[in-house]
Amino acid sequence: MIQPATPDLITVNIDGREVSVPKGTNMIEAARRVGVDVPHYCYHSKLSVVGNCRMCLVETGMPAVDPATKAPVVDPATGKQRVNWGPRPAIACATNAMPGLHVRTTSPLVKDCREGVMEFLLVNHPLDCPICDKAGECLLQDYSYAYGSRHTRTQEPRRKLGKRKDIGPRMVLDQERCILCRRCVRFCREITGTNELGVFNMGDHSVLDVMDGLPLANDYSINTADICPVGALESKDFHHKLRVWFLKKTPSVCPSCSNGCNVTVHHYRDRVWRMMPRRNDAVNETWMCDHGRLNYQFVNAPERLRQPLLRRKGALEACSWEDALVETARQLGHAVRTSGASAVGAVASPHLTNEESFRFAQTLRMLGVSNVDVAVVRGASDDLLIKAEKAANARGARDMGLQPADGGLGLTAMLEAAAQGTLRVLYVCGPDLAQVADPQLLERALGSLACLIVQDIGRSPLAERAHIVLPALTFAEKTGTFTNHAGRVQQLHQAVAPPDGQPSDGDIFSRLMNYLGEAHWTFDPGTVLEEIGAAVPAYAGITFGRVGPLGWMVADAPPAQGAGA
Repeated sequence: MIQPATPDLITVNIDGREVSVPKGTNMIEAARRVGVDVPHYCYHSKLSVVGNCRMCLVETGMPAVDPATKAPVVDPATGKQRVNWGPRPAIACATNAMPGLHVRTTSPLVKDCREGVMEFLLVNHPLDCPICDKAGECLLQDYSYAYGSRHTRTQEPRRKLGKRKDIGPRMVLDQERCILCRRCVRFCREITGTNELGVFNMGDHSVLDVMDGLPLANDYSINTADICPVGALESKDFHHKLRVWFLKKTPSVCPSCSNGCNVTVHHYRDRVWRMMPRRNDAVNETWMCDHGRLNYQFVNAPERLRQPLLRRKGALEACSWEDALVETARQLGHAVRTSGASAVGAVASPHLTNEESFRFAQTLRMLGVSNVDVAVVRGASDDLLIKAEKAANARGARDMGLQPADGGLGLTAMLEAAAQGTLRVLYVCGPDLAQVADPQLLERALGSLACLIVQDIGRSPLAERAHIVLPALTFAEKTGTFTNHAGRVQQLHQAVAPPDGQPSDGDIFSRLMNYLGEAHWTFDPGTVLEEIGAAVPAYAGITFGRVGPLGWMVADAPPAQGAGA
């Protein structure tokens, strides 16, 4: 196996501390390695460098050498090699590492430069922090405390520009707050290639706006609000909803497609308020699509199913968890005993975690059921982040064994067997079946089943046809792992607590196994992941600790393919 080349390392000195960085590293990134934050607005690690805000000015110099002998020139006062500092400051974003480079980030000259930049930026910026959504996470606000002045020297009124301009289906623009850093312009040019935004006019008449007839409507438009260092670009979804300092942040994985973008769930009082991308250069860099970002409202839906239902005298009625699980186990066991395991089928959800999928597969093996498949909705994709499979853990579910085995039937074949009356009990997890199955075949199958068990987060049309309905949890209410399309296992953590007494999907499967005859099963995601590491070759040795915040790659193997879906 060819090992990746080690990057050329260059040693630089930042505020008296030496650090070795790869060739091509700029001084903002180099300073971060020694815990120094160089303030900046226009610079973004995933965008081109333009150097137009001038906030990152630093002093640079090179060690002094005697021009004749090339020997180091020593400062007699310190006994160290003297540094020849440049005649003027340099912008750190466009100054790359070079051997021997010295950088000062806190000198009086640097401090004076930053104060001057801040004064210019605040000349026209409105004093509206109390009503700005960015307050609490605004770089202009932060740097004004660190480098700004309590007094202003301007007498002219601030310029008036567009307020709350509707520039696209998901975005609004406040032109008065814009500091013309052009991050958003570069994002639309370099990342999405859609070029909706631009800076128009010149000098102090310059203004950010959308191109004529071209609204900001690309699939990644809300990323411009993330990278905006001030409150100029705002998401309509979060506009004036909640102060950011109330929000708690939990790392997770976006559930909307098989890319598995790393996200942070922002929640308050057991309610999800927004989702933000979390940096992982191997998966989504620092971006996420608008659909994934906005696909969280189902977690907060007031109509969420929270209590099990049993069909009695033709109607679904609320019941206890014990009654529902005992009846589920009874129906499954009775079908296997009287008609054989081939009379039972299961449709797994690609929204289950790996740990839950593993427990579900164990439950089916305990019954001897091999008719199992994963229902995965497919849709549009692109070359950036959006993948065709519209669920985060389709690959993981298949890796855990939730696909036909030993002559078992796939999804379509199960529905055909149910329509013919040979498959009597169908256990369906999640909402995807109704979106992927042929409607007429599904209707014939449902009309012939002796028992339909549905495990879902709400009373879907499919659940309304069921004999037993078991409430499920969403990604925001779980701790576990997903495996994305490329085979990267990633952690998600519980952000929102479900109501007291509501079990997770993994708890449901474990309790069913106990009712089916082996009364020792419990569900702890970390423990189950270790079971997976011992039972699934591609996941050998996996643990929560090894997965870590950036993920763990399964052993080299071709992606598992769905059957029948």
